[in-house]
Amino acid sequence: MKRVLQKMGLPLMHLLDPERAHGLSIKALKAGLVPLPGPVTSDRLATSLAGMALPNPVGLAAGFDKNAEAIAPLLQAGFGFIEVGAATPRAQTGNAKPRLFRLTPDAAAINRFGFNNQGMDVIAARVADRPAGGVLGINLGANKDSTDKSKDFASVLTVCGPYVDFATVNVSSPNTEKLRDLQGKAALEGLLAGVMEANAALSKPVAVFLKIAPDLEPAEIRDIADAAVSSGIAGIVATNTTLSRDGLASANAAEVGGLSGQPLFDKSTRVLAQLSELTQGKLPIIGVGGVGSPEQAYAKICAGASAVQLYTAMVYNGIGLAGKIALGLDELLARDGFDNVADAVGTKREAWL
Repeated sequence: MKRVLQKMGLPLMHLLDPERAHGLSIKALKAGLVPLPGPVTSDRLATSLAGMALPNPVGLAAGFDKNAEAIAPLLQAGFGFIEVGAATPRAQTGNAKPRLFRLTPDAAAINRFGFNNQGMDVIAARVADRPAGGVLGINLGANKDSTDKSKDFASVLTVCGPYVDFATVNVSSPNTEKLRDLQGKAALEGLLAGVMEANAALSKPVAVFLKIAPDLEPAEIRDIADAAVSSGIAGIVATNTTLSRDGLASANAAEVGGLSGQPLFDKSTRVLAQLSELTQGKLPIIGVGGVGSPEQAYAKICAGASAVQLYTAMVYNGIGLAGKIALGLDELLARDGFDNVADAVGTKREAWL
């Protein structure tokens, strides 16, 4: 019955406003109405990411479960790890609606949410109640009206960090004014120093990642790589959404906000490959942007990613996509003679440089 509901549900969801449909998908997960495969793993898929043991390298990107409402079902949805948030110190409503748009002909989406969330205290209570097992991360954000955005990231980590396995510093959302300015080398070094100080103060420090934008010049990417390596963070998430609108066919292409989905795949993978070359294996990279198939997950891994994340592709393929991608990835690794996914990381990086 659940599978019938899922098959019928996706077309019906697309008749609704995208944000309302998204809210209903969270409610359906919480109510147990979605078929979940449980952990998907194999000897080839099981891997380590910044010291965290993953059943497979296919993760859920931040933004799907902003308020950490569906942790338990999402950990059973075939993902190797999940990331909730972004969380900000104080609750905020985000930007005015409508702020989420489907670009169906492009298999893409544009959002300008603006870090809408219920605040770090509410989210911390939920992550504290997480089920045992599974790998859970929190995306750290800053309040729109904050006078010290750098301090906001450290504050969220201090409150939520005791209950998660990793945290991602999100300086790359295009929907909070001046946030991307924090990607500059001096600002980034200061911000990361504050976050790492807060992390060291936790009773059990977590793996800290930095999520960057795809809209960067080579010199900016070099600066980010240098700052990331020198800061002592655990890794980089490449990338967030793009401001580019090249080659889009959808009527909503001109909407303001960050573009995600298939049009982002090439751009984000090129940034990933550059970071992989610059860091020379010193930092693991999570590849995000346009992952919608086993082949695309495999391409990012071969370009230098130790793991991948997805979100927008589920809008068009359903929550079951994660498990399908993991199983397909296993077959591709076997086809090419890899005993483990870690052996494939960066093997075709040159093709993306």
